[in-house]
Amino acid sequence: MVLLLDTHVLLWALDKPDRLPEEVRRNIETPDNEVYFSAVSIWEIAIKTSLGRANFPYSPEQIAQAAQETGFIELPVTSSHAAKIIGLPLYHHDPFDRLLIAQTLLMPARLLTADSALTPYSELVWLI
Repeated sequence: MVLLLDTHVLLWALDKPDRLPEEVRRNIETPDNEVYFSAVSIWEIAIKTSLGRANFPYSPEQIAQAAQETGFIELPVTSSHAAKIIGLPLYHHDPFDRLLIAQTLLMPARLLTADSALTPYSELVWLI
């Protein structure tokens, strides 16, 4: 199975795995599953940190490094990801989440998220 972690799930998986349901932790830890984190999440963390809105003691670089050391695969942002956004309905207005949806649809992957506003986009969105 191919999984893409949204920003909250990425942070929880790295720092607070007990916040994740047992089934989600099992899916993330299953060696046969490919677990991705997006450059979009690192970008979002960097922006929120620079605005003083992030309430965690880690830099975006530390999070990216920890994700890679954990075995997660970095997913870059491509022009096809950016272009896919034009066809998405406006169920959600957050640009980071919309880009994660575009990546999810193009891979395809299962997007693990705690944001119920993303579920109308696709059955590929798994609400945790």
